[in-house]
Amino acid sequence: MKKVYEPLSMVMNGRYAVMYKKLSPDIQADILSGLSDLIAEEKASGYADKGNYSHLCNILSTIAIDDALQKHGKTPEEAFELISTHMWSALTPQTFQKLSKLPFFLALMRKIIPLGFKYGSGKGWKYVWHPEDSKEFYHFETLECLYHYEFGKRGILERFGPMFCRSDIINYGNLHNIDFQRSQTLCQGGQMCDFRFVKHRKGEVWQRTRSI
Repeated sequence: MKKVYEPLSMVMNGRYAVMYKKLSPDIQADILSGLSDLIAEEKASGYADKGNYSHLCNILSTIAIDDALQKHGKTPEEAFELISTHMWSALTPQTFQKLSKLPFFLALMRKIIPLGFKYGSGKGWKYVWHPEDSKEFYHFETLECLYHYEFGKRGILERFGPMFCRSDIINYGNLHNIDFQRSQTLCQGGQMCDFRFVKHRKGEVWQRTRSI
């Protein structure tokens, strides 16, 4: 579906396409109505730019779906369970696990992540990169995060911020011979989001870090 700031397109281009199709027409209508209002708000504020499209597909859809589900009788807990289950199930950690078997995986990450964030992040993001990292180590920090800003200004940061932080644990938490380490995130009260990838030698005995 074409990537435009239009309600249905944003739902279908985000992580809730499967969930949306399962909902009743009445709930779907309320989701699209809520998204229309949210899109107008973001366009006025300047956050609905080209770089933020994919992020806002997920952020604004989360908000609209949550509101619609609760309007139709779901408790906040029930709504969260449905939203988080479908959001996480849309991830593809097996892709990262397969790529991590390549000997040049960290070198690839060192090139792809900054490039992806350059074109896939707009207003509301700020990063710190470290080109001096060794071959066995790669890290960067996020100092400003759109998820932190969007959920925070609506008073729902504690509900949905950590939910999206967990996406990184799902994607990177079981890489081949690589330990994903993160001690803090903005959405969980930290001063930054610190991403660290440490490569271990084949056959080396090590224990995975319990990242947040």
